[in-house]
Amino acid sequence: IAALEDLGCRYIQIDDPVLTYFLDDRTRDNLRDMGEDPDRLIHTYADLLNDCIRKRGPDTHVSMHLCRGNAMSSWIVSGGYMRLAEAIFTKVDVDTFFLEFDDERSGGFEPLRFIPEHTNVVLGLVTSKRGALESKDELKRRIDEASGYVPMENLALSPQCGFASVDLGNLITVDDEIAKLRLVVETADEVWGAD
Repeated sequence: IAALEDLGCRYIQIDDPVLTYFLDDRTRDNLRDMGEDPDRLIHTYADLLNDCIRKRGPDTHVSMHLCRGNAMSSWIVSGGYMRLAEAIFTKVDVDTFFLEFDDERSGGFEPLRFIPEHTNVVLGLVTSKRGALESKDELKRRIDEASGYVPMENLALSPQCGFASVDLGNLITVDDEIAKLRLVVETADEVWGAD
């Protein structure tokens, strides 16, 4: 992080798929099989993440994307964020969380109540896994629902993940990707106003 800052970087995003392993029963069982207690280990992860970002400059914005897997339109883990909300949202000192909420395996917005004041949340409501477009009205409804836990001025909208986490990408066309990005921009403009 210091090396990036020395080069002038003031926005750093950490992509962390490992934290979502604490959400899924299957991956939690894998941790137990390795002799780890997932409910204790997650606090070790939080401490380590904070150690990595603690010395960042005051003008460096650090965000974190909690990825659930994204290759060939598949995923690795499922489960709502409640199993990590208190340990990660309240403890890891990032400025913004990018969270996936594109389908039912992501759970509800209730864990957002653990987001600290002034921390931003980018709602990944638009899937990068399938080409079908989400309804703009449904996106607005879900943003409004999330604003019951995080103030509207601290929310934003994005795809739930990138369109190509690996070289094989997802099962979606470039035209679909463009349409989805246009949907995100148009919806955000209508919700927060074009700036």
